[in-house]
Amino acid sequence: MASRKKSRKKTKAGSRSRHSKSASGRTTKPASAKPGRTAKAKTRAVKAHAVVPGSERPRKRGATRIGDADPRSKVEVTITLRGPKLPGANQLSGHALTTKDFKAKYSASRSDADKVSQVLRKFGLKIEDVSLDTRSIAVSGSVAMMEAAFHPRLGIYESADQGEFRDRESDYKVPAELKKIVTAVVGFGERRVARRKSANAAARIAHRLTPLKPADIEKHYRFPPGGATGQRIAIAEFGGGYFASDLAAYCAKFNRPVPTVNTISIDAPVRTLAQIRRLPPAERQDEMDSSGEVMMDVQIIAGLCPGAVISVYFAKFHQKGWVDLLNRAIQDRPVVLSVSWGSAEDSSDWSKAARVAINERLNAAAVLGITVCVASGDDGSGDEVTDKRAHVDFPSSSPFVLAVGGTMITHDAENITEQVWRESPGRRTRSGGGATGGGVSVLFPRPKWQNVKITSLNGNSIDGRVVPDIAALAGPPWYGLVFKGRKTYGGGTSASAPLWAALIARINALLPARRRQRYLTPLLYRKSSSGVSMGRTVCHDILIGHNTSNPKPGVGYKATKGFDAVTGWGTPIGTSLLSAL
Repeated sequence: MASRKKSRKKTKAGSRSRHSKSASGRTTKPASAKPGRTAKAKTRAVKAHAVVPGSERPRKRGATRIGDADPRSKVEVTITLRGPKLPGANQLSGHALTTKDFKAKYSASRSDADKVSQVLRKFGLKIEDVSLDTRSIAVSGSVAMMEAAFHPRLGIYESADQGEFRDRESDYKVPAELKKIVTAVVGFGERRVARRKSANAAARIAHRLTPLKPADIEKHYRFPPGGATGQRIAIAEFGGGYFASDLAAYCAKFNRPVPTVNTISIDAPVRTLAQIRRLPPAERQDEMDSSGEVMMDVQIIAGLCPGAVISVYFAKFHQKGWVDLLNRAIQDRPVVLSVSWGSAEDSSDWSKAARVAINERLNAAAVLGITVCVASGDDGSGDEVTDKRAHVDFPSSSPFVLAVGGTMITHDAENITEQVWRESPGRRTRSGGGATGGGVSVLFPRPKWQNVKITSLNGNSIDGRVVPDIAALAGPPWYGLVFKGRKTYGGGTSASAPLWAALIARINALLPARRRQRYLTPLLYRKSSSGVSMGRTVCHDILIGHNTSNPKPGVGYKATKGFDAVTGWGTPIGTSLLSAL
């Protein structure tokens, strides 16, 4: 499927009157106008407010501030509250807490939530929802109210890849009495931080092997029997719509029952094909491309887990969308969540506070036994960053997820070989290309359970979390799909992630009750009495290939015997994983 690009029709700032309406319907001022307060007001703000640590954020690269946000327009934010310290990556026991025990041990306090609500109401803000177990408060109000309460200095920005959008730069503050209670506020800006991890396969089917159908996947990766009956599987989406007729056609084509699929709007619409066709041209194409990705996720899981209940969450692609979607997943508690989105972990588009808030929720999911399968990326060792260093993707770099890399199957006169997915130049371009993401985190320390010897190409001073943990097919010969009623093909690590999610759900359905609902990732590194890690016994080792992206950084990680930073332990042997668990 085509990789996702965001583009909107641009308008020239110089053609607007002083208070003209922008394309997004917001009042703007000329680019020379800067938000400001009088000296006395600034002094009072310093005394009355405190900076939230980690809220610093530079201007989006390539973006220009073209005016102030309309003070009357509505803004919705999600506030993260402090709470009892969650078990860190090294404290995860391998046994999930019940929802009741989790709430009792790790929820935010009612007194903190009440105090925040009381203070924010004084600014005219509305408390939309309070969730103590996810330590979240949803708040809404006008831009003017948000400025008074948090000082985010909101503006309207314009960039080539996103058009016009509301955003902020620098830091934000909270009323001083909330300084130790509020740890993050997300939703002021609309800057994109979720990008699809997918390869454009449809134009490159020039291989002797046929794209895989569900039965091929089951055979190749030795799936155990069954259809994940009774399992709840979640899928995260940050754009696109859902076409039920395509799922029905896919299931009919491959002789599979149609599973129950629930579409859930977090803060984004769930559009039908007819609704997308009525959108303006630029937005229509973007939503159509994203819908193809949505349907790939759903079809891969549906074909392998026809007995499951599949929930597809739709959220906006900014930081608040991530937090709100994960909040819902924690509350719904599926056995597995498939995520095929992300961006470089050290990208300036993430604020530290937001990244911590997202990781905290991934931590909570792991404590509850939810395995979050996250695509490792499709741009090789560079991960779309054009400096000379290697990068890994977030949230796949989190120690609280199962990071999924990609492989491809090659064919010659005598052999069929599965190797690291890499097509020149090792990054996505308009004419093709791509490679599995993988490497060493510069932000997350390596958990004790990830006892592997991988050295960072960057020469980092810390031993960082290694990505990915495991892998599955991402490249040729691709996956057979149906989109807009016609057969097509898809791939990328965004296909590898739902494949692993489906396998985990199939296995969970066959396990005894006491061994279900467990966070899988640390278990793969656990050694048996003979000193062999589970990952080595339940995965097919991938020995050929590398993930170098050219021209930058021009170096990458190589496949080796045993664990490596391109395919992890390798591709699944489903029946062996069932036995081991």
